[in-house]
Amino acid sequence: MLLRPNQRTKLDDTDDKLFYVYPRFVTHVDEGFIQQLTDLYRDRLQPHTRIFDMMSSWVSHLPEELQFDHVEGHGLNGEELSRNPRLNNYFVQNLNDNPKLPCKDGEFDAVLNCVSVQYLQYPEAIFTEIHRILKPGGIAIISFSNRMFFQKAIQAWREGSESTRVELVKGYFTSVPGFTPPEVIIRQSSAPNFLQWLGVASGDPFYAVIAYRD
Repeated sequence: MLLRPNQRTKLDDTDDKLFYVYPRFVTHVDEGFIQQLTDLYRDRLQPHTRIFDMMSSWVSHLPEELQFDHVEGHGLNGEELSRNPRLNNYFVQNLNDNPKLPCKDGEFDAVLNCVSVQYLQYPEAIFTEIHRILKPGGIAIISFSNRMFFQKAIQAWREGSESTRVELVKGYFTSVPGFTPPEVIIRQSSAPNFLQWLGVASGDPFYAVIAYRD
């Protein structure tokens, strides 16, 4: 197994649904990170395709000018998902309780996961599902920064450095036969202008690990 049992543990081991029962209409990363992510989506996603936005919320950060045939959302708070204007449909499911996705084989051209991979306790099972629901040649984009709900992140993530977290996500991909070798994008986000004026030069770091289904 990729992770030892203790590496999957959380400081708060209560049901994840309880933690997410109230909606949070906020963004969990700064504007610089969001712009980097939207630019990446603009570069890698094709219009008029089918997108699965895994562990989503009230915003998907997709480029406004790109139109897709279908965007399926998933998360743990139905109220947040219902407010997301890019979703054509959504469902609520705790992937740590049930990693099996209610999606057909080869249903999507892209699977996206934004700043949520750190909460997966059984990533091998989830990445197997990502591979299953992707079409041949489909892309998976896993993006993250250094922020997290510390009590809900798995031990392997909490105790790792930013570089070891990148290696961890790469390992999630390589643990599943049938993905291309993962590509890594690392960029330092720029702080908003008013913070730069105060002498803060950088914002949230941007990481993305990308692979395609063979």
